[in-house]
Amino acid sequence: MGAQPVCCKLEGLALAVQPPSHAQLSRLMTTSNNSNVSISATTLGTPLSPHATKVMLLGSGELGKEVLIALQRLGVETIATDRYENAPGQQVAHHARTITMSDPAQLKALIERERPHLVVPEIEAIATPMLEELEAAGVVRVVPTARAARLTMDREGIRRLAAETLGLPTSPYVFCDSLAELQAAIDDKIGYPCIVKPVMSSSGKGQSKIAGPADVKTAWDHAMAGGRVSHGRIIVEGFIDFDYEITQLTVRAMGANGQIETHFCEPIGHVQVNGDYVESWQPHPMRPAALQKSRDISKAVTDNLGVGFDGQPSGMGLYGVELFVKGDEVWFSEVSPRPHDTGMVTLCTQWQNEFELHARAILGLPVNTALKSPGASAVIYGGVDAKGIVFDGVAQALAVPNTDIRLFGKPESFVKRRMGVALAFDADVELARSRAKQAAALVKPRVAGER
Repeated sequence: MGAQPVCCKLEGLALAVQPPSHAQLSRLMTTSNNSNVSISATTLGTPLSPHATKVMLLGSGELGKEVLIALQRLGVETIATDRYENAPGQQVAHHARTITMSDPAQLKALIERERPHLVVPEIEAIATPMLEELEAAGVVRVVPTARAARLTMDREGIRRLAAETLGLPTSPYVFCDSLAELQAAIDDKIGYPCIVKPVMSSSGKGQSKIAGPADVKTAWDHAMAGGRVSHGRIIVEGFIDFDYEITQLTVRAMGANGQIETHFCEPIGHVQVNGDYVESWQPHPMRPAALQKSRDISKAVTDNLGVGFDGQPSGMGLYGVELFVKGDEVWFSEVSPRPHDTGMVTLCTQWQNEFELHARAILGLPVNTALKSPGASAVIYGGVDAKGIVFDGVAQALAVPNTDIRLFGKPESFVKRRMGVALAFDADVELARSRAKQAAALVKPRVAGER
């Protein structure tokens, strides 16, 4: 903490739209894990002025909303983009734009019209080849990199990177394009039980467990219906009998010496039902060997995803790395190059939550991953299929000791759509989990005008 701030002004943040030069990027190659805090300085503009620092989010749901708030607290002019009007992030941004983000022509036209300094993908269904083209042409810098956005937009790119390129431990897997291929993969390699997922989906959509032959057709149909875009391709994975699963939030940020450093948050334990996050807590207790392996795997993946154009490292930001753990053994599962839904617990557990860490890192600012208090989160589901719902029980929920809630403001509710989250902190993480679930259960969504 005694080091003096070093001026590390990133071209492309304050006045120019070009990404950092190759010479600048070449200085960002050394990584250190020795400190929670990195020190740097950057120039930021004033929103809605000729010298504004402009950041565009592609995807503006509940996670994007918190990133936008964190950016605005640093004086950044924000542009919230989504596929539907009045998305949560659009409600708080300086500018709201609605396009089909998987359409290359629409995406290119929007970026060229708005001329943001940074484009931050927050979902998978984006025309990533267009992002790569615009980044290579110097039109915009993509966070963490356009390559990372492409590799992580579907499960095939990142799984092949982790298992085949980096040689990291994963579950056995096969990619399939038809029901017949799925059955053959199970019969010849994977066996029962196994897990089927669309190559592109989020929040567990289209995911199911196959216990035996009778489940195969149902799982295939469920995957086809649950994919985020029409793709017709799935991954079938061998089932790992793990003790628990964690999210290792990993931050690549600028250090005091102008080099990228890797920082780790305390591990986050979580419960998923059909692949969808239901509750999370931090910290999750781990054996030292398992914790070190988790961080080694996370660093290997994020170091690779951080490689930008022409092989230069640049990918600053927060990554959510999902891992399976059994004893001292650790398997890579997935990674998102952005804040993670299970990481919403950091809104009450860390001095800088995952959204603030992401905002600071992408701007070249110091980060601090220190834990403030153990805590937990629990999802508040919509419970009904309706637009413009109302919520009862908020006061009762907030009367539970050491709790808070976030209602996301989504314009339309579905029975199993996340509409909010309850948070609780306590020195006893199990008590925090109990209180978070208690608070979540007290919030009662309903159709307006009905009792």
